[in-house]
Amino acid sequence: MSVCTFPIEYCEFGSSITRCKEWLREVNPELFDGLYSDGEYKVYLRQRTDITYPLTEALQAKIGTLSLEAQAKLEQDTAKKEAKAEAKADAALKKKLASQVTIKRIERTKRKHVTSIQGLEAFGIDLKKAAKQLASKFATGASVTKTPTGAEEIVVQGDVAEDIRELLEEGVGVLKGVPPDNIEITEEKKKKGSD
Repeated sequence: MSVCTFPIEYCEFGSSITRCKEWLREVNPELFDGLYSDGEYKVYLRQRTDITYPLTEALQAKIGTLSLEAQAKLEQDTAKKEAKAEAKADAALKKKLASQVTIKRIERTKRKHVTSIQGLEAFGIDLKKAAKQLASKFATGASVTKTPTGAEEIVVQGDVAEDIRELLEEGVGVLKGVPPDNIEITEEKKKKGSD
């Protein structure tokens, strides 16, 4: 389905029922008539056989007495919910596009380094799985730690900043979905003490 992720039979439970109905009316009018007919409720099973349940007379009477104002209010509420869901999805997309992944090369001692990766969670990457993948890829230690600001980062033992950038750009394993323009490499050197 191109509008929502639900199967056609369950679109009524999603937040975009109006658009789903319009899409179904265009793509498959016969199925639309079967699912949204006035006098019957049809359940389409996975094998595409249908079972018809006639509506009870009480329910028919109740539907008939539903005023035009109530129907209009119901449609208006549905439209508001759909607009709210679309706005939320747009805001999430904008946040994702504005997010940066920072790969920091940190010097520990003379020739020892660690690599810190921050910002992956904005792209929906599970940090624990990513740390495990990086640890096995580089045959080194990798862990998820908290930063002083409260965010989480992956710390990989060794100087592997450029290799991690390549993995992110290629979208290997769980490291998918990060645009190459959003990746930044920085370097943090150990401050030298005064002699």
